[in-house]
Amino acid sequence: MISKRSIFILLMAFVVAMQTHAQDKRPKFSPEKFKADMEQFIVKEACLTPEESAKFFPVYDEMQKKQRAVFSRMRRVGRVKPTDEEGCREAIEKRDRLELDLKQIQQTYHNKMMSIIPASKLFDVIKAEDKFHRRMMNRYNRPQRQDKHKDK
Repeated sequence: MISKRSIFILLMAFVVAMQTHAQDKRPKFSPEKFKADMEQFIVKEACLTPEESAKFFPVYDEMQKKQRAVFSRMRRVGRVKPTDEEGCREAIEKRDRLELDLKQIQQTYHNKMMSIIPASKLFDVIKAEDKFHRRMMNRYNRPQRQDKHKDK
């Protein structure tokens, strides 16, 4: 079964993009800046060396790209509710298979990553990624404060 963390990560990116787009006062969402900020945060939190980072992030990016493709297929499956029981059953079974595909991708890439960095650092990377997404979610969900002392 797919991990809640993986779903949360992709939903987080989507929510951040939508929140940024919906409010004119907030800066526009930049996927490139988001990616760069996340990588910098992960490097710091997991204490990755420049050599480890250079080898790790291409594999990490490859995993994320494959996961996004599966999430895209999952969204298409869930977009329209089938009109009959058999259609609903097929949609549920397809979604279940896609969630298993996501978990398989994650497992495959975690094994690849552990050949690049120690398991202890990969554990820290996973924790840092979750922490980064929580912080970003909080930042973009918090209402923009008016700085009352800005003009004084």
